[in-house]
Amino acid sequence: MQIQEPGKTPELAPIGSFEQSLVDQGLVDIQEVDPTIYVDLKYSTTDNFFGEDVYQELTRAYLPLDVAEELKTANELLKFDYPDYRLLVFDAVRPHRIQTILWEALDSIPPLNRKAFVADPALGSLHNYGCAVDLSIYDVRADTLLDMGTKYDYFGHLAYPRKEEEMLLSGQLNEKQIANRRILRKMMGKAGFTPINSEWWHFNTTSLAVAKEKYKLIE
Repeated sequence: MQIQEPGKTPELAPIGSFEQSLVDQGLVDIQEVDPTIYVDLKYSTTDNFFGEDVYQELTRAYLPLDVAEELKTANELLKFDYPDYRLLVFDAVRPHRIQTILWEALDSIPPLNRKAFVADPALGSLHNYGCAVDLSIYDVRADTLLDMGTKYDYFGHLAYPRKEEEMLLSGQLNEKQIANRRILRKMMGKAGFTPINSEWWHFNTTSLAVAKEKYKLIE
């Protein structure tokens, strides 16, 4: 991982054109809102489902200010109950042009099936409006991510919250892994985020219809 650690972002560090475009579209660096959140943008590495770095120089996570403040609330709730735990963000806003790259990377999968893994850019994703965040929990004392049973962007039933009891009974997930996921869901839920039933790491702040009315599509 190339984690952007809390408090390690130089205030006067120059930013690239990608990052500047996010600032120009009204987004904020979540570590400026909450310096104790960790960031490991997976699409700024080759450690993702299609093995390519599509964010290039971007290593900081951006969201609309109100969404970033909700994320700060979730992190504060987490720290209160579990002092050694911090949220770690894998992906925040995802510009629409990047959504198209991800969609096309799965061109071997028929479009109807592909939508289970990546939102169709023709319809848009909540990530494209900064209304979704992908994340996990980092244990700062142990210096590791909590075990959630799968990696980020794992395509399969092991990643499905709705399949957890089934996976537990079959021995494919254990009680600790499910308990860790429940901690994440609890803290995010208290802060106003909602989970989805097919990705343990993904949380939304609103519906796509509301996002299209309230927020800008990030290009």
